[in-house]
Amino acid sequence: MSNTEKVKGPASYFPSIETKYGHSVEHWFTLLGKQKTLKHMEMVSWLKGEHGLGHGHANALVAYFRDKEKL
Repeated sequence: MSNTEKVKGPASYFPSIETKYGHSVEHWFTLLGKQKTLKHMEMVSWLKGEHGLGHGHANALVAYFRDKEKL
């Protein structure tokens, strides 16, 4: 058995998000931090519309961010 656990949930998308969009997830979390008044799907729509993220990637970032921020 391996000593490393497989990443699950929204964080499993992070490597592909960083590769596809050329920014760290911290970059996206900083941007989302300026949009805290928006609801979950509003944040997803904002990332998609303003930054061109796909739905799954935007949703993963928002879900993780909101969980950590407890919004």
